[in-house]
Amino acid sequence: MEFNTLLLRGKEVNRYAFGGTQPCISQSSTYAYQSAEDLEKVFNNRLPGFAYTRVSNPTVDAFERRVNELEGGLAALACSSGMAAVSTTLLNLLCSGDEIISSNALFGGTLEFFRELEKFGITTHLVDRMDVDSVAPLINDKTRVIFTEIVFNTSLDVVDVKALAELAHSHALPLVVDATTVTPFILRPFTLGADILVHSSSKYITGSGNAISGIIVDSGRFNWDFERFKALADYRRFQRYAFIARLRSSLWRNLGGCLSPFNAYLNVVGLETLGLRMERICHNAHALANALEGVDGLKVTYPGLASSPYYELVQRQFNGLGGGIINLRTGSRERAFALMNKLKYASLATNIGDLRTLVIYPLTTIYQHIDPKSCARVGVYDDTLRISVGIEDERDLIADFSQAAAFEN
Repeated sequence: MEFNTLLLRGKEVNRYAFGGTQPCISQSSTYAYQSAEDLEKVFNNRLPGFAYTRVSNPTVDAFERRVNELEGGLAALACSSGMAAVSTTLLNLLCSGDEIISSNALFGGTLEFFRELEKFGITTHLVDRMDVDSVAPLINDKTRVIFTEIVFNTSLDVVDVKALAELAHSHALPLVVDATTVTPFILRPFTLGADILVHSSSKYITGSGNAISGIIVDSGRFNWDFERFKALADYRRFQRYAFIARLRSSLWRNLGGCLSPFNAYLNVVGLETLGLRMERICHNAHALANALEGVDGLKVTYPGLASSPYYELVQRQFNGLGGGIINLRTGSRERAFALMNKLKYASLATNIGDLRTLVIYPLTTIYQHIDPKSCARVGVYDDTLRISVGIEDERDLIADFSQAAAFEN
């Protein structure tokens, strides 16, 4: 099936109860059985079923199956937020003394989480450019994970997933990617060698900014060395399935970061229009970036522009789609605020991936806890705006931002 057909006609749609075209919302915390024997079997994974929504739920299960089918994975597990997906994934793999290699350009919340890991004896090495030349020298016998976003939010640097996966695998390491900004419409990371992926599905997957959620998908292809990955050692009998087995039956379930059934339902509804929305968002973002690039006093960063250093990689890896985020430098904080305050259609709000165009001044909001030097590494300066482009009419967006950027000298 092609992408939009799969969203509506995938095999997991046929698993909905009662022949529904949408999953039922099972807003129940617990499930009863007719015999003690059956309840015991469900608890011990010897009988399919649901016992308690913190552990599993029919509506959440439907969402997990849909995303897993879309990404081509072995299994998926939904979480209460995108940060819950990131943190649970890494904690599932790591022990005290282990090390991560990642990027300075990551989303601020992820960078803050890495600092928390230091208290548990887990070290992260951060590079300015997430490429083979920068990552390779840092790999040592304590390295356990290479973690990266694919298109960084907010710098918009683009990672060559295939090259990084080949490097990781040559050292028997898994490549874990945050695919939030690309979505499976732009790229299915497992096709290029990624091993585990996460989404903040609060963003493009849900699409309407109405449900905080996250999801983890395991490719099931990585061959775990249980002498090195001691966190998974008790699950060695599952072999390639050890990561998802531990996640489902131990760490995630004990941390309690489950997704509510109603939010899972909103994710499924949003997922069905992902292809249409992303096509429009990418078109609008490219058109707006191209228009703003011609405005005096602005510096535009967008991976799909011919002027971008990542243009060739975007053509090859993403079929020319540059995503839905624009990084805009205005020349000063005052100009940034003036531009924001003159906008008529865009909402001044955080989040990305909404139907609506959203604009934020990152330095003192979403990056307020990150030091200025680190902010500069992620493309956030005192004159930076981040634009998450929506599905409004292209001409309206261009006209609105053009009039707002008509600075008075």
